[in-house]
Amino acid sequence: MSSNGFKDRIHAHLKYSIGKDEDHATVYDWRVALSLAVRDRIVDPWFESTKATYRTDAKRVYYLSMEFLIGRLIEDAMVNTGVYDDAKAFFDDAGVSFDAILHDEPDAALGNGGLGRLAACFLESLSTLGIPAMGYGIRYEHGLFRQRFEGGRQIEEPEDWLTQAHVWEFERPEASFEIGFGGHVHERGGRAIWRPNEAVVAQAFDTPIIGWKGEWANTLRLWGALPTTLLDLARFNAGDYAAAAEPEALARTISRVLYPDDTTDGGKALRLKQEYFFTAASLRDLLRRFEGEGRNLRDLPGKVAIQLNDTHPAIAGPELVRLLFDERGIPFDESVEIARACLSYTNHTLLPEALERWSEGLMGYLLPRHLQLIERIDDSHRAQYPGTSIIEHGEVKMGELSFVMAHRVNGVSALHSELMKKTVFQHLHEDHPNRIVNQTNGVTPRRWLRTCNKRLSDLIIDTIGEDWIGDAELLSELEHHIDNSGFLDRYISAKRENKAELSNWIGETMGIQVDPNAMFDVQVKRIHEYKRQHLNILETIALWQEMHDNPNGDWTPRVKIFGGKAAPGYHFAKEIVHLINSVASVINSDPVTKDLLKVVYPANYNVTLAERLIPASDLSEQISTAGKEASGTGNMKFALNGALTIGTLDGANVEIRERVGAENFFLFGMNADEVVARRHVEGHAWDAISKDPRLARAIDSLRNGTFARGDHDRFRGIADNVSGHDYFVVASDFTDYWRVSREVDEAFRNPGRWARMAAFNTARSGWFSSDRTIRGYASEIWDALPPRPLRSIAAE
Repeated sequence: MSSNGFKDRIHAHLKYSIGKDEDHATVYDWRVALSLAVRDRIVDPWFESTKATYRTDAKRVYYLSMEFLIGRLIEDAMVNTGVYDDAKAFFDDAGVSFDAILHDEPDAALGNGGLGRLAACFLESLSTLGIPAMGYGIRYEHGLFRQRFEGGRQIEEPEDWLTQAHVWEFERPEASFEIGFGGHVHERGGRAIWRPNEAVVAQAFDTPIIGWKGEWANTLRLWGALPTTLLDLARFNAGDYAAAAEPEALARTISRVLYPDDTTDGGKALRLKQEYFFTAASLRDLLRRFEGEGRNLRDLPGKVAIQLNDTHPAIAGPELVRLLFDERGIPFDESVEIARACLSYTNHTLLPEALERWSEGLMGYLLPRHLQLIERIDDSHRAQYPGTSIIEHGEVKMGELSFVMAHRVNGVSALHSELMKKTVFQHLHEDHPNRIVNQTNGVTPRRWLRTCNKRLSDLIIDTIGEDWIGDAELLSELEHHIDNSGFLDRYISAKRENKAELSNWIGETMGIQVDPNAMFDVQVKRIHEYKRQHLNILETIALWQEMHDNPNGDWTPRVKIFGGKAAPGYHFAKEIVHLINSVASVINSDPVTKDLLKVVYPANYNVTLAERLIPASDLSEQISTAGKEASGTGNMKFALNGALTIGTLDGANVEIRERVGAENFFLFGMNADEVVARRHVEGHAWDAISKDPRLARAIDSLRNGTFARGDHDRFRGIADNVSGHDYFVVASDFTDYWRVSREVDEAFRNPGRWARMAAFNTARSGWFSSDRTIRGYASEIWDALPPRPLRSIAAE
């Protein structure tokens, strides 16, 4: 389609799809018309990709994930289809703000953090590489929650992204499955028959995900929950209107909210229902597709790869066995082997409490047949390998179930994969020594450099061309230019302009004036003790106290930026949020340090906010307790965009440091083995505090009401945690964190040195592309490489 043809499509959609003319069109109208015109460009390669998959008899990858944090799609889609410049020119000529149109699209509230953003990057990379794939998840109406602050405390409100039409999706009412819960199991003719006593309908909504250069598109299929009976008309006519609508309300509950609070029995039941709902619908869908081609189910592993993104879809193992054994009559042991050959599992945590467990009572109540199958799978596995049980102490352990039912289990960083073998899956690894493999996470360079940081990516294109967009490891060619003063000056200028833009946004939206010449020191991620936002804020308090005492000292001005949500039921994390905001309120109003230190915490961190913050960041805080972070992907995005890392030897930090060079990374803290040893030292936290007056003074400020208007108890829980049990060794790592933070200050005072270090981070971070990760999955786990180059398929 020509440039003029594309512009004609925008006009046509404005008139015929929106029902508006140019004189009366709003920003919303223009955005929807543009989105539909771009979607038109995607549909043809989407169809051709599907036809090519059938034509070449290619193996398909099915990626099951509770989250797909896709963010806004309009800009990504325009970049990948090559119409971004045409669209911008169209709106510039029309006198309509292109930036306003791009920012009118709501973030799709389909995830929370790294797990969901990783899934989104993987889908885009699968399309870029031309690997036939489909992502499966839930179409949440209200997402996790919209975060706002009231008196510094986190308030959760429902997301409203679907109050507008989601223009990228296609509703598929023909792709619907009835999903049952509860009931009982009886035998007939030697076969188990499950009779659920409750059911909902899973209906599909498809979003095409286009790859780089628009040559291949895969599908994100999300399931919405609908009632089997829309309305109880008898109750309605009897005047009991609430009861009449109850079936619809109960069904839609399943796809309303991501991660409902599971501190109640009802919350636990809803979570398990959600996990079974989308997993069962996805498996039936892929079997329908497979059987529709007239294939033998015993050939399923040769044509289907099913990736479980964490334990949320772990019920896929017993459900696939049920579909093969109970419904299709394949012998049990053979059904297990077929299922295992299809399934693989990505582990994302070393925290035992984060590996899901469901009580046998709940599992038996909601999924009685599945509990029977799990018991049989467990008995069979223990007969051969007695060291590990899937069911233990009245609980079904979903991590162990995922491991036993997968032919491959992967970690997401080199350190994480090795620690899995020694910790959470030690005994299973001993039983199956070749099952665990590593696939270090990655991020798509299209979204996380080309689209979100146009100033820097334009410089890179001017310097080495644009091939790096499709092969990020070509960024290494920048190394030849880093000592060129012209290149480095433009690199510094790009960062400066990004920071000025962010500082203006902070001023306009938050009323806080920040100096773009100060160091922008950023920690954005979900709030959790192991991620140690409380270590960061304690160091901030200590720094402020020293600056206040000696304002004329040789200080490096900093803007400390936080972002992230705390789970609604995670009280300690919510207290950390409250503390950060309370500290910000005091520090930002201090006339003595107003030019030296500011603390900023924008609410409702999401993909769009990440795209605003990351390109403007100078310092990336990756300070988790060593041995607790599986990988991280934010650390990769920051490094790619030229933010230097201050971090521990945790997760992918280890590999980032190896790639960018130890001289371009600020390392502090204990390693994983030292952390374990430190925990065994009696009184380790108090020992660290007694040796560091700065830390002692900062903790005292939590107890004396400095940040709570004299309330001595408000933050006592955090103070007591850090000075007491301190499982995440905040106190013991504080002194080294302070020391290295002052090294950061010194480096930042030398702009040329800092820029050179930052440029090496960009040049050496191309390895952390999700394209490289997906190639690893495809060759080492799925056996699902593209049948041949994309262009030859598209030409057929």
